Amino acid sequence: MAKPFSRYDRIGTVYARHRGADPRIARRIHAALGDARRVLNVGAGTGSYEPSDREVFAIEPSETMIAQRPAGSAPVVRGVAEHLPFLTQSFDASMAVLTLHHWSDKALGLAELRRVAPRRVVLCFDVAREHTFWLVCEYLPEIATLDYRSTLSPEEVADALDASRIESVRVPWDCTDGFLGAYWRRPESYLDPSVRACISAIARLHPEVVARGIGRLRHDLQTGTWARRHADLERIKELDLGYRLVVSG
Repeated sequence: MAKPFSRYDRIGTVYARHRGADPRIARRIHAALGDARRVLNVGAGTGSYEPSDREVFAIEPSETMIAQRPAGSAPVVRGVAEHLPFLTQSFDASMAVLTLHHWSDKALGLAELRRVAPRRVVLCFDVAREHTFWLVCEYLPEIATLDYRSTLSPEEVADALDASRIESVRVPWDCTDGFLGAYWRRPESYLDPSVRACISAIARLHPEVVARGIGRLRHDLQTGTWARRHADLERIKELDLGYRLVVSG
C-alpha cells in the first residue's frame, strides 16, 4: 500500500483548485482554537484552514501539497503526525483538519497532538455515516471497502484526545471546500474529473470503478432519476454527513 504522502504526491496536483476553506467551517475551527496564539497545523495540506491572526506552524508530508501553499502561508516542515519534530507543550493548540483518516498510526498521531499542545482541535468524520451518503450508497459503494487502517469513530478520537466536546459540523449546500460530501446538493459537480481528483476516497478507487459509477450518475442526472430520488434535498440548506469537530483543552 502506498504511503499517504506518496499518494498525495500523485493525486494532489490540482488540490488547491477545489479545496479552499469554506468560511463557515473555518469560523467553527477558529472558534474552537479559543485564545491560542501559537498553533500547529498537522497534516496541513495547502493550509486552507490556518488562521491568519495567530502564529501558525505547519507540518505536511507531501511535497506536492506544500508546493501549492500560497505565498505568505505559515512556515511548513515536511513530516508526519506520528513523529512531530517539536518539543513537548511548545504550542498553545494543535489542529488537524480532515487528515486523520490518512495517518498510518492514528493513536500515535493523536498522542503527538496531545504532547505538543494543551488544546487540540480535530475535524474528522464518522465513516459509518459517510457510507450512508447517496454518492457512496448508490454510485460508488467501493468507497466503503477502502482500508483506512484502524478507522476511529469521532467518539474514539475524543477519548484519545481527552476531549471536552464533539460538535456536529453540518455541510452547507454551497460548501466551497470540495471534500467528499461537499456537493451533496450539486451532484453534477462529481462529473468533473478535477473535482474527483481532489477527493481522496474517489481518487483511490480503480479508474474503471469510478468510470462505471460516475457513468450511472451521469445517466441519472440526464434522465431526471437523481432529481426525483433526492427531491427532498432541494429544500435543505445544510446537511449532517457525519463531519465532527473534536475539541479538547
